[in-house]
Amino acid sequence: MLTGDIPGRGGGSWSLGPWHDSWTRAEHAHAVEQVRAAIGRGDVYQVNMVGHASAAYTGDPAPALRRLAGLSGARYGGILTGDGWAIATASPETLVEVRDGRVVTRPIKGTRPATAEGRRELLASAKERAEHVMIVDLERNDLARLPGTGPVRVDELFAVREWSGLWQAESVVSADLDGDVGLADLLRAVCPGGSVTGAPKLAALARIAALEPVGRGVSMGGLGWIGPGHLDLGLTIRTVAADGHRVHAWAGGGITADSDPAAEVDEAAAKAGPLRAALRGR
Repeated sequence: MLTGDIPGRGGGSWSLGPWHDSWTRAEHAHAVEQVRAAIGRGDVYQVNMVGHASAAYTGDPAPALRRLAGLSGARYGGILTGDGWAIATASPETLVEVRDGRVVTRPIKGTRPATAEGRRELLASAKERAEHVMIVDLERNDLARLPGTGPVRVDELFAVREWSGLWQAESVVSADLDGDVGLADLLRAVCPGGSVTGAPKLAALARIAALEPVGRGVSMGGLGWIGPGHLDLGLTIRTVAADGHRVHAWAGGGITADSDPAAEVDEAAAKAGPLRAALRGR
């Protein structure tokens, strides 16, 4: 965990105000419909739509941010601070890892409540599996673009794991690094992560820019460790930012031709739920 001076306002105990979403449920659902129309025209195959919400706060946010960073199932749980800002993440997803001459990414796509029925639904869902495999193929292509990489392989496909009350489907995609690969080349190949953009990536990014009402800020990027011979960056899903006045959070999901707008809105709310609960102390 990375720590420093976490921005507070007013001192004393932590108090979080009501959340204000940057779009309504109806607006979010309408954006899903627009993506489905774009898919129908052949402009894109899948787009990950992300919504933003913020809440004013007073007092010291440090305990709340630490609660969030400690959520169960977080492969990347920690806090990064700077002058007047702090980022807390409880991400389960690997954007990119390099260790012992091997590059790995672990895309996550597909969500259900962490119940026995939810697990069965996720494993049986043709829509979720098709969406997931599409992103795995995109990540295979991203790694193949790296100079000096050996054959790209899928080490694990559609493995169901739990994150804070939700089942998530994860795959492991890797390649051997046969030569020196610079940090810029690596980040250029994998950023932004396919699971938070869509496919084709550039066309999906154009659709995202046209439809999302607020920028993604620190979310959907990378946060982790860079050292000699070792890099491990988590994708900043399940992440919040505090700016000294407000806390900001983002959540979304992948949209395909078969997406149900109301269900997609509910899925985004389910992903945001543990973050909001942790910040409020529940």
